[in-house]
Amino acid sequence: MERVKFTKEFIFRASPAIIYQFLTTPSCLTRWFCDEVHINGEDFTFVWSGAEEEAKLIEDQEPNLLRFVWEDAESDDEFLEFDIRVSPVTGETIMNITDFADEDEVDDQKALWTSQMTRMRAEMGG
Repeated sequence: MERVKFTKEFIFRASPAIIYQFLTTPSCLTRWFCDEVHINGEDFTFVWSGAEEEAKLIEDQEPNLLRFVWEDAESDDEFLEFDIRVSPVTGETIMNITDFADEDEVDDQKALWTSQMTRMRAEMGG
């Protein structure tokens, strides 16, 4: 099955700095993303129901951009990116998530990210 890149946009009232904190600190990540997380420099180990997934942070432009590569990615070209910007028109914070999925799973992955962002938004209050 072919892997495809997709991007999903989310709007927040919270500042880029708060969103960045929720994407990079264990105490915040466990509130919306995973059961446990261990961070050692650029190496992140995420745990869900006892299963571990490892990712490396390859780009970090605080508070606007984070890019990870998963250790078990099917291609060296795959990444997970969080691009966080403030709209000059509305003043809202816009986060674009870029991820990869099998072609027939893109809609499910978008729905999963929507669910995760709903949880994150509820935890941060905006």
